[in-house]
Amino acid sequence: MQVSEREKERYMSMKGKGGSRILHWEHWANPDAETYLTGIDYYERPRDCRQRMAQLYPMLNLPIPETNEPIPRPVMDGDTVSSNEENHSVRWGAGETATFEHGEKFFKTEDDVYAFSPLAHADMREWGFVVNNFDYSSEEALYKFFRNERFAFPEEWGDKAPEFSVAAADHYNTMIMWPMLTFGWEMFLSTCLDEEFEPIMAEFAELNRRAFRAYSRLPINFFVSHDDIAATKGPICSPQWMNKYIYPRYEEYWGMLRARGIDPIFMADGKPDACLEDVFRCGARGVVTEPYCDFKALAKKHPDLVLAGEGDNRILTYGTKEDIRKMVESMAETGKECGGYFMCIGNHIPWNVPGESIKYYLDYSDKYAWR
Repeated sequence: MQVSEREKERYMSMKGKGGSRILHWEHWANPDAETYLTGIDYYERPRDCRQRMAQLYPMLNLPIPETNEPIPRPVMDGDTVSSNEENHSVRWGAGETATFEHGEKFFKTEDDVYAFSPLAHADMREWGFVVNNFDYSSEEALYKFFRNERFAFPEEWGDKAPEFSVAAADHYNTMIMWPMLTFGWEMFLSTCLDEEFEPIMAEFAELNRRAFRAYSRLPINFFVSHDDIAATKGPICSPQWMNKYIYPRYEEYWGMLRARGIDPIFMADGKPDACLEDVFRCGARGVVTEPYCDFKALAKKHPDLVLAGEGDNRILTYGTKEDIRKMVESMAETGKECGGYFMCIGNHIPWNVPGESIKYYLDYSDKYAWR
């Protein structure tokens, strides 16, 4: 199978060898901006709207719906802007997020945590709050689920992606997300330093070991491995804790992928700067994160890695046209230092960012985002 020149261009950027144009890697969830940019109502004619978006802004790589079947406009708690308190969710794009209520309702005490066995609950299909709620009982069943259902790669690919394809898979719970999502934030923090926590993490690691063995068999060239190891001011756990529970598993899991020629790319919220040298040492060939990081320092030190997320949606939401121009010019300067740099609003482009501001960002990127 021959891939398009556009896809090959993206492949080379993900290999850290981007060409003259600095490409985009955007977290897009703003259908109202699509209506503004195209003049076609996204909710009434979603396919037409996305086709026009593909003509105007092909760099966004937005998927195109198969039909023009209208999409209901989001209404939450009687209006179009508020959160859904009953579901512990908020508006996202044309709908709403999954719940932000995690294991708090099941794990009320520290003893509840210490008594939990992840392997005894390996079938997590009913546990929606853990995000990657798959059945981890069988590695072979996981592989078939990933291969044929979750990602549905073409049968003719066999076990290898086409050359220069950006075919990829992803996993949200690379390691630290497991206890945070399963037990909830506060219960995780109150138990994670106890010796009784160690066997729990070992069992979570075994669940992922099965998953990553299955992932490594997929016909992909890239893998996005997500873990929110940091908040906006820095890492959430000490280097000692990370060295004990997290980094050895990263090295193991990503080693499985790399042995098959698959490049793992790390994704994390917050400001993970202090952890990134360890993350890269474990085998990640780049990071997608948020604008709290010092991207210019990263680009100078790692000119051949993937870096994405320097753009700031606070500037898009509240800044002037001139503020947006300055941000894009600054991002482009970073991109000139790094062959794997992507234009990316790291803290997302959600539904309430003004369409006019997004147009400024995209138009300025077309003008300035060149090496």
